[in-house]
Amino acid sequence: MRIALDAMGGDDAPSINIDGAITAVQAHPELEVLLVGDEPVLREALEDRGYSGDQLTIAPAEGAVGMHEKPTDALRKKPNCSIAVCWKLMATQQVDAVVSAGNTGAVVAAGLRTRLFLKGVKRPGIAVTLPTLKGSSVLMDVGANPGARTEHLFQYGIMGSIYAKQILGIDNPRIGLMNIGTEEGKGNELARETHQFLLNSGLKDAYVGNVEGRGLYEGLADVLICEGFVGNVVLKVSEGIASMMMKMLAGAVLKSLENEKYLAKAAFEEVSKSFEHNEVGGAPLLGIDGICLIGHGSSDARSISNALSGAMRLKDQHVNDLIVEQLAAHTGGE
Repeated sequence: MRIALDAMGGDDAPSINIDGAITAVQAHPELEVLLVGDEPVLREALEDRGYSGDQLTIAPAEGAVGMHEKPTDALRKKPNCSIAVCWKLMATQQVDAVVSAGNTGAVVAAGLRTRLFLKGVKRPGIAVTLPTLKGSSVLMDVGANPGARTEHLFQYGIMGSIYAKQILGIDNPRIGLMNIGTEEGKGNELARETHQFLLNSGLKDAYVGNVEGRGLYEGLADVLICEGFVGNVVLKVSEGIASMMMKMLAGAVLKSLENEKYLAKAAFEEVSKSFEHNEVGGAPLLGIDGICLIGHGSSDARSISNALSGAMRLKDQHVNDLIVEQLAAHTGGE
């Protein structure tokens, strides 16, 4: 499998991307990674690390989109920046996947410009895996499509369910609609319309109805769908609360213990891994004709290595083939 890695994306690029790529190719002899970015910088970094294998090659690019730049403006001014080149490589079928820890908006915008949508997909969405009291659940969309329509959310239910089954191993995933209340008639026009649509759709047997924000972590649904604005807020608040609670609880417990401090510290670190982006590496942009994993801006080398491995798993589990198949089954091949 060949993957284009945005070597210039992320807070600590390019070092963490190169280190992560080296780790990944050492673990997967069948993997080839194209490091996309400033060629002299990347070549020097590889030489400094003593890498001389043939699984890592360099694809030149000019500049990168900064984390605080407006994506559309940056892509217009930098048509050959690292993330744009990554997508061009996939559009021309030179690679099977794109991985980036750079500006999320730029990753999505560059991808949408290629129009590399799977057959039947109206609008791709970003799916993230979050821990719950009953295991894990998928939240989709978390930022790709803030102006979603009912048909988009319906497709997110299909795509999210396939991801939950193939990647998380959840048989017969339950689908919920993120809303401000569980009762009929709750929410804005989009939520009310989508709720009624799902009740009468091919997903009705899997649909458990409206789910409030707290229901996400109670595990009331295996797949929770929402438009990108809501999903992004939920994700960022969740990250913030998780970080705060782990620090507060760890501090309180460690303060009260003496000999068992190291045991408590290890336990809290294990729990906190459920929330940390570096354990899963990246969130997939589902619905594109290819594979794209978007990492957190503060990703480390382990995050990048995990994202590259995750892209391989998406291909091995035929997630895209199943999305096309299920969309055709639910829409009559439209």
